[in-house]
Amino acid sequence: MSEHTSRRLFLGATGAGAAAVMLGTGTWGAPDVWAAPTSDYPFTLGVASGDPLPDGVVLWTRLAPDPLAEDGHGGMGNQKVPVRYQVAEDEAFSTVVRSGTVIASPELAHSVHPEVSGLQPDREYFYRFSAGGEISPVGRTRTAPARNAALDELTFVFASCQSYEGGLYTAYQHMAAEDLDLVVHLGDYIYEESYVEDPQFHDGGALPDHLLTECTTLERYRTQYGLYKSDQHLQAAHQQFPWLFTFDDHEVHNNWKGGIDRDDEELARTAAGFQAMYENLPLRSTQRPDGPDIQIYRKLQYGSLADFTLLDSHSFRNASSQEQRFDPDITNLGAEQRDWLIDGFSDSTAQWQVIGNQQPMGEFDRDPDPEVKRLTSSWDLYALERQTILQAARDRDVDNLVVITGDRHANHVLDLLTDYDHPDEAELVGAEFVGTSLSSNGDGADTSPVGEDLLKGNPHLKFYNYQRGYSRVTLTQESFTNEFMVLPYVSEPDSPIELRARYVVEDGVPGAVEDTISR
Repeated sequence: MSEHTSRRLFLGATGAGAAAVMLGTGTWGAPDVWAAPTSDYPFTLGVASGDPLPDGVVLWTRLAPDPLAEDGHGGMGNQKVPVRYQVAEDEAFSTVVRSGTVIASPELAHSVHPEVSGLQPDREYFYRFSAGGEISPVGRTRTAPARNAALDELTFVFASCQSYEGGLYTAYQHMAAEDLDLVVHLGDYIYEESYVEDPQFHDGGALPDHLLTECTTLERYRTQYGLYKSDQHLQAAHQQFPWLFTFDDHEVHNNWKGGIDRDDEELARTAAGFQAMYENLPLRSTQRPDGPDIQIYRKLQYGSLADFTLLDSHSFRNASSQEQRFDPDITNLGAEQRDWLIDGFSDSTAQWQVIGNQQPMGEFDRDPDPEVKRLTSSWDLYALERQTILQAARDRDVDNLVVITGDRHANHVLDLLTDYDHPDEAELVGAEFVGTSLSSNGDGADTSPVGEDLLKGNPHLKFYNYQRGYSRVTLTQESFTNEFMVLPYVSEPDSPIELRARYVVEDGVPGAVEDTISR
């Protein structure tokens, strides 16, 4: 008898909406489906929700009694299993408002992504799954406000870069205790290989050999997600809030570019990385990859207060260099996505434009010498496209532009200028907040020689910090307030968290200013 026997419950019909038997992607199931009970508890990877709309969310779980199984099937084999879900107004599930059945199939690593609609806007809901006589943990989610609805306040965090081997997920433990509407993840949810020596499980012990190899196949990417998602604190953060996602590079491999010629092996690896990402995150069917192609960039509206525009700066990026940065054929986003982003500036009716971005948009000169030594793997090598986008924001009277960014494993605050080569003539367009890593690079420090050089060499850079953590944002009609929440260490458990700095963007005033705090 498993330790979860006392929690067993197969959910019956509720009458709160038609229960359709569907595949996890939302298409009708095949007739050869059967309810094969699993030998062990299948919900080892927890539950999650994402992409909230005013009338619904996408829910997620994956059946995996053995999530680290080397074959990538999570201990499920080739069986198809019906998975029932319920959505309720209360945690006790006394008022169930939606229910249904989806099919967990081996083709999607027994993941399911029911897209629940017909819910009320700006409302908290609870959800759970059952399969094979077992019941999942209860998740909490929240729908977005009605489109163009007045909204007084929105609280969210953004995070990125969570190398499992790099450090413990204590930041997620603290995040799960926050009172949030939303989590925005900006990429590097997994790393395709270990970048540290002697990697350990978070609860102790060396990783097995099959988790030490680099991810190149679908099976290996699946086991990597199994490793990451087995962490209790990451599960808790997923369980508490709906999430928005875009990816960075390590979901496939370091610094990959989709806008260059790639051989069959590279295309197959990209397809495997995307497939495993879809299987393990609460993504909609429209975000399901087609081989090495995926539609991840999109916009979500939060009432009349904010638009969230999530970018993809890898699928269409071509190679660039210092000499090519103003070449019109060089692109970070691709022409279609760039035009879509710019058109969105004119189409939006929201007060705040929040762009979720992978690499810093503001320019970085790496040292204070007169010669400009720009960052690679950033917008600095795509300067014409950056200038086109920021000038378009100014020309279209975007009053409140804020870019939130991951990737750099450090906290930064930057002014966004229309022309970094001629700063005296440039216009200030908005603010960029670059958030640090959640665990990557291990224990950090308040500052570093790199950071000191950056502050000296970039007058538009207002803040630098090299600790781990996440950014907490409070957005109102009057201001966008970013709080850098940092941990003194991630190499040992039970690290406290503290507010390191607070920066504010006032309505109609581009750029961020520090709100002095007592430390």
